[in-house]
Amino acid sequence: MFESQEAQVEELVRANPEFKTLYNEHRQLEKRVIAAENGTAPMSDESLNQLKREKLRIKDRLTRIMETSAT
Repeated sequence: MFESQEAQVEELVRANPEFKTLYNEHRQLEKRVIAAENGTAPMSDESLNQLKREKLRIKDRLTRIMETSAT
């Protein structure tokens, strides 16, 4: 996530507590989604879809924070 903006992400993780919390939560959700998709952490399709929706909600918020910090 946000590989092309690595420097901005690192700066925001250091300077913005909300961004740091959301970024860490997004990374944890990503791990859970991957584990579910690989079958190492079985879960229902409904639960997996809920995780994906939450991950997307957080990514959208992270993107908004990044956009406002860049201006």
